[in-house]
Amino acid sequence: MELLEKDLTEKIIGACFEVSNELGVGFLESVYEKALIIALADKEIDAIAQAPLKVLFRDKVVGDFYADILVEDKVIIELKAVKALSPEHEAQIINYLKATGIKVGLLINFAKPKLEWKRLVY
Repeated sequence: MELLEKDLTEKIIGACFEVSNELGVGFLESVYEKALIIALADKEIDAIAQAPLKVLFRDKVVGDFYADILVEDKVIIELKAVKALSPEHEAQIINYLKATGIKVGLLINFAKPKLEWKRLVY
């Protein structure tokens, strides 16, 4: 069975490794976010930082949130710079996927010497 958005997520993860390798650890999430937008643009991948997304209930807006990065309207990226990813971080991105109908999310943690990432599908 083929992974959803396999090629796109591989390119995104590659860009994340580039950012991690070049910047290293110790920066705020916002720094990694800006760097990742540049790395994705260099790969000609359309990405929007702090993308506004709506939560709908019965076709009515009941809430909104900002995805750290939305890639080609197909993948939501949630960036972290924390000691360890937690179930709460995973729940956050699953909620984003559920609310938007987007199927694939990437949870990326830049706080470790080796990039930590999880691919989530809803």
